[in-house]
Amino acid sequence: MCGAVRYTIVGPLRPIVACHCVQCRKSSGHFVAATACPTVALTIAGPTLQWFKSSETAERGFCGRCGSNLFWRRFGSDNTSVWAGSIDGPTGLKIERHIFSHAKGDYYELPSVPAETVLGN
Repeated sequence: MCGAVRYTIVGPLRPIVACHCVQCRKSSGHFVAATACPTVALTIAGPTLQWFKSSETAERGFCGRCGSNLFWRRFGSDNTSVWAGSIDGPTGLKIERHIFSHAKGDYYELPSVPAETVLGN
């Protein structure tokens, strides 16, 4: 939001996954819509980037100045998830699936989607 953290991704992005888990809802204020890329394709610059170990298996990257949520990565993974709303300009991406929908907030409904696109139930 403040522009202190900038990133570049070279190469294709995964379609959007909407995560409704409690951690994503608590850290974002709603559910998270994220794409992903190989970590080696992601270049991050900016002195305010901070990483928070949000569980025993993953960490979340955010701007220490404005608090914007930007990234999620599982320890040992070759990929990094990128919050779709943080990408400048059109992405051409669409939500492919919803995960952890059993943990979604009670204040919204999920669209009707084929059962195989809703994971983590």
